[in-house]
Amino acid sequence: MENGTYFYFMLFENLGYTRYGFFSLGFMLYCAIILFNVLIMLAIFLERTLHQPMYILILCLSVNSMFGTAGFFPRVLTDLLSDTHSISLEACVLQCIVIFMYAANEYMILMIMAFDRFVAICKPLRYHNIITPRFLTVSVVINLAYPMILLSVASFLSTKLKMCGNKLFKVYCHNYEVVKLSCEKSIINNVFGLVILITTTVIPLSLILYSYVKIIIICQRSSAQFKSKAFQTCIPHIVVLLNFSIAIISEVTLSRIVNLELPTGLSVFLSLEFLIIPPILNPLVYALNLPDIRKKIICLINPFR
Repeated sequence: MENGTYFYFMLFENLGYTRYGFFSLGFMLYCAIILFNVLIMLAIFLERTLHQPMYILILCLSVNSMFGTAGFFPRVLTDLLSDTHSISLEACVLQCIVIFMYAANEYMILMIMAFDRFVAICKPLRYHNIITPRFLTVSVVINLAYPMILLSVASFLSTKLKMCGNKLFKVYCHNYEVVKLSCEKSIINNVFGLVILITTTVIPLSLILYSYVKIIIICQRSSAQFKSKAFQTCIPHIVVLLNFSIAIISEVTLSRIVNLELPTGLSVFLSLEFLIIPPILNPLVYALNLPDIRKKIICLINPFR
């Protein structure tokens, strides 16, 4: 693929005046995502009592949500108002990396959060020896670096393919959709894509499930008070995990399964769910379920209360 290559988003064609309705909805959603996540970030950053591993990881989720949606919303909102819906090769590669880094980072952060809850509940006496600032820093750095390296390589491999088409039936750049436009056999790209899927989704999800199964086993052997306290801290994480997992399964299913016939509107919604629902739902889940965060947000909104 040579520099100067352009792709065209076909789903923006023939929207007519409905595009202004979609733009208004998208703009309001993006503003809500920014507002809710900034409130979470400020609450944790400004309140010293919240400078603990669990809350720092929640802050990382909000930062990641801001990062991922910044790679999607500005571009799609511009396309809704534009008469041309093309994107350059370079911009397409960048969007692929940003959006799928967001998805990979989300699972990595949720995996670290599950491990944090596992140690806090199953090994409470060793918690501060295991979940140290150094451990947290190294985990977050690896969480950022590993997906970035893999996705950069995947995007680089895609740019080396010879294209036989330039029409994308998505509203954002999707590496697998780009690969499908290739004239050549893309075995290396497909295998590498599978490696990315397994190492950034399947393995983290398996470790998350293992952690929560161990927590449930410990809770079954403990007192009702201990069980209640454990569930109070775990339920928000489980809700966030289920929400994101359902969204990712929808996106992967639509991308990988051929001849899956769905109405266009439903297909677009399911493919975008992981970019829209988790970023707006996650801060609401934590704000409503964790009293310490809720109190600080109320103070930020109404400082004279």
